[in-house]
Amino acid sequence: MSHPQGSPDEKKSASTIDRAFELGCAFFDTAEAYGPFLGEEFLGRCLRGRRDRAVVATKFGFVFSGEKRSGVDSRPMRIRRAVEGSLKRLQTDRIDLLYQHRPDPDVPVEDVAGTVGQLIAEGKVLHFGLNGTDADMIRRAHAVQPLTAVQADHSLWQRSVEDRILPLLGRLGIGFVPTSPLGHGVLTGTARRASRAEGADPGRVPTANGLLQNTQLIGAIREIAQARNTAPSQIALAWLLALGPGIVPVAGTRWRRFLDSNAAAASITLTAREMALLSDPAPSPGDWRPGYGLHELAVAAI
Repeated sequence: MSHPQGSPDEKKSASTIDRAFELGCAFFDTAEAYGPFLGEEFLGRCLRGRRDRAVVATKFGFVFSGEKRSGVDSRPMRIRRAVEGSLKRLQTDRIDLLYQHRPDPDVPVEDVAGTVGQLIAEGKVLHFGLNGTDADMIRRAHAVQPLTAVQADHSLWQRSVEDRILPLLGRLGIGFVPTSPLGHGVLTGTARRASRAEGADPGRVPTANGLLQNTQLIGAIREIAQARNTAPSQIALAWLLALGPGIVPVAGTRWRRFLDSNAAAASITLTAREMALLSDPAPSPGDWRPGYGLHELAVAAI
């Protein structure tokens, strides 16, 4: 809603949050980096009077120069300063789930886990998570402070976590929160050239265009969606939900109609044939992701 495409529309976004509560969707994911700080401030305003009905996740780990990220910093004092800032912006006395947004190569993950563990003991944080990490860091962090969730890009299009990370999370009893579950619009077939998109990087657009040539996977999604009279986005989300009970996709949107569509995916149970059809097409592009600001693709969700 404050990140990453286009200009924020607070009235529209607030209406979408109201609708989320009506639908029983009460897990809200934000970060100090969104805006920066605007996402937390906005969510804090929206949760006035109903904070106890929500589960709030936020993230620390970046440092900023003005409105731009200028690096990472997960030193203990920086974590504590970030948490105090998040608590103030969110207008709350606790953070339900606190993620390290990105690993800091200069700070051992054990120190990060230990600091968050102290914050949990103090009641300022309830649960610990990692974002954009690897299997080794997950093991090391979990040994110091048990992890509740790990967040990473995962979808039918981007499946690099399947070999090592997902099996590890299952063994350790850690939940998984897939981000970009619709593949930045690729899985809905609605990604298009972003040459006219605000902030587009023309030098990187051809890379994204090449990835859009994977029509086999998109075709499989559309085939199932047409047979069920549902949206392709719902099929992509239903596939993720079918992977296990500890998986909670983050399908961000500021539009009520897309929220309704995404939420309805939870009622779809794919057959074994449909799961196989979706799992067989073209290989994953590995760790590809279009710049964090989504400058390569203009996405029109459906």
